[in-house]
Amino acid sequence: MREEIFEYAKKKYGVVPDYPLPTAPDFPVLRHGDNHKWFAIIMDVPKDRLGLDGTDRVDIINVKMGDPMLVDMLSQQTGYFRGYHLNRGNWISILLDGTVPLEDICMWIDESYFVTALKQEQQRLRPPKEWIVPANPRYYDIEHAFDHAKEIDWKQGKGIKAGDTVYMYVASPISAILYRCKVVKTDIPYDYRDGNLTITSVMRIRLQKRYKPGAFTFDRLKGEYGIAAVRGPRSVPSSLSEALRK
Repeated sequence: MREEIFEYAKKKYGVVPDYPLPTAPDFPVLRHGDNHKWFAIIMDVPKDRLGLDGTDRVDIINVKMGDPMLVDMLSQQTGYFRGYHLNRGNWISILLDGTVPLEDICMWIDESYFVTALKQEQQRLRPPKEWIVPANPRYYDIEHAFDHAKEIDWKQGKGIKAGDTVYMYVASPISAILYRCKVVKTDIPYDYRDGNLTITSVMRIRLQKRYKPGAFTFDRLKGEYGIAAVRGPRSVPSSLSEALRK
């Protein structure tokens, strides 16, 4: 199974194994090219070291998890163990003898790659996210922004990337979510400064849905979904997301 794992890492991440351990020159390591952190190491260890019957050696792969609770859960399943010779609270060891399917192993390699990556790489890799983004009608006629265009440029919030969904919350006197939009492009250079507002980059958003001004008012957001303020881009509670997508 080693070769299948090497092929997967090379195809998906452009990573090939190296062998940096002088005391274990046959243990291949997969690491990031930028921060050089390990996201996987393959070892062959005696079965009895894993609590299994026998002393013959077996291949395992060690990968890092982002949640210690996930380590606890997985280590109770067949073929999984707490990290061998690594931080047992964050790493797991997985048998490479066919007990655990290759598809599952590759999924945990992806998890390990993500949690050991630089923040910029994590941002690139993370799945699409939903945001509530404020819009002040004193500075921009947001009520009519999409009257003649399906796409507009908007101030880019920190952490937002292409593929995300933004719900435009229009401030007082409207005080309600009016639009659902898809982010189609980010990091568009822009230079705007006045006494109240500075914009250095914008994102392009595409209208997907309109909401009536009385549908998702601030009072409803606060009373039903616990949103006390919308001063900047913020994540969307799952219960609100479900309601907005009906």
